[in-house]
Amino acid sequence: MDIQMVRSFFMWCTIINGGLLIFSFLTCAYAKEWVYQMHGQWFPMRREAFDVVIYCFIGFMKIFVLLLNLVPYVALVIIG
Repeated sequence: MDIQMVRSFFMWCTIINGGLLIFSFLTCAYAKEWVYQMHGQWFPMRREAFDVVIYCFIGFMKIFVLLLNLVPYVALVIIG
């Protein structure tokens, strides 16, 4: 496994996870009622608590994509 393959791996991980992050954000931003109703069937909670949970989910997902995908890719591009 050479550095070119690892760089390509992190590039595609960043693209795929970034796409999932954007999709999750758009779904929660524009279909918030649908998401709330769907999850409310499984996990009954107040609307305010649900908003906090979704906000934290998007925030943590963004941090993980940046730290675990984008930063290693940029580091490999710099040293490559």
